Order: sequence, then structure tokens, then C-alpha cells
Amino acid sequence: MEGVLTPEIWIAVADKTGIPELRRTTRDEPDYDKLMRYRIDILDREGLRLSDIQSVIGLLLPLPGALEFLNDLRAMVPVIILSDTFEQFAQPLLRQLNWPILFCNRLLVENDRIVGYELRQTNQKQKSVAALKGLNYRVIAAGDSFNDTAMLTEADAGFLFHAPENIKSQFPQFPALDDYRELLRRFRMEIGRP
Repeated sequence: MEGVLTPEIWIAVADKTGIPELRRTTRDEPDYDKLMRYRIDILDREGLRLSDIQSVIGLLLPLPGALEFLNDLRAMVPVIILSDTFEQFAQPLLRQLNWPILFCNRLLVENDRIVGYELRQTNQKQKSVAALKGLNYRVIAAGDSFNDTAMLTEADAGFLFHAPENIKSQFPQFPALDDYRELLRRFRMEIGRP
């Protein structure tokens, strides 16, 4: 979701709070647990609460063209968003995207303080794609980060979208796109719809 359809939440929080360390994302750190422990330590050190983060998220808009892309895609096929975001973060953005299906994680919160997180399961993106394929669905996926590459590998077809150069260079097997029209065209080709 983040980086493909919506802005990166943690980068927006970093920019709003003036805490540059929070700009670190899964584009920079492939170890998700290490990244989240790092983020939670910063939030604790700075006294940032869940409500502070949610107030920033409430100001975010989908990326330009994302809603149109999603609407066009949903008119052709079922769409599921697999994300490492959290239920407590996603609602304002999902509302603006006309409530797509989202599989994501959950934050552990005590008195408005983020004290931990609970994964849906480890490698949930790759395992979700494998489960859908096990139900005889053809799966086409797009992502932008290290944590998307197992999903893209598992999918019948995978694309990098809005990915930074370090991801593109490390995973040249995935076509790298930056335009929603081209991504939609590639999806149409993969599902056999002109």
C-alpha cells in the first residue's frame, strides 16, 4: 500500500515531527522486526503517541492517480492489498481508496503508547499469495520494497512500482514501472484483457 498507492506513513510522521530517523522504511531496512523495534524505541524516546501518528495520517492523501488505477483494476479483477502497515493506521487511507480489502498487521497499544506490534504471520505477503494460488487464483502483484520481493517472486507475475534505485538494481528480474497507466496495461496483459 505505502509507496504504491499512498504516501509512506513513517516518512510523513518524520517530516511532521522533525525526527529524521523515522524516515527509515522497508526500502532501507529489509529486517522488518529490526525496523519496527527501532521505530518503537524512537517513539518512546520522543514521547510520540499513537494519536500523534494518527493525526498525521489523517492529513495524507492517496498518491496522484492511485484511486483511478485501483478503480480501473477492481473493475477487472478482485484486488487485495497486502501491507506491513497496521490496522490502527490504515482507516483514513482506506476510506479515500473506497475501502479495498487490506491484509495487514496490528499494533500493541497501552494508554495511547505503541509498545509493540503483532504480525498477522511471518512472511504474510508471500504466504497470502501462495494461499491464493492454492485456491487456483492467478496472482499478479506490485510492490516497491525489500519486504515485497518474496511476494513478487511467489506471484505469477510481479512488478516493482515506484521502487528506489537500490531495489531495482538488486531485483532486476522484476520489471520496474513508475506510471499507473503502464502498470494497469501490464496487469491487463497478464490477465488477458486488452
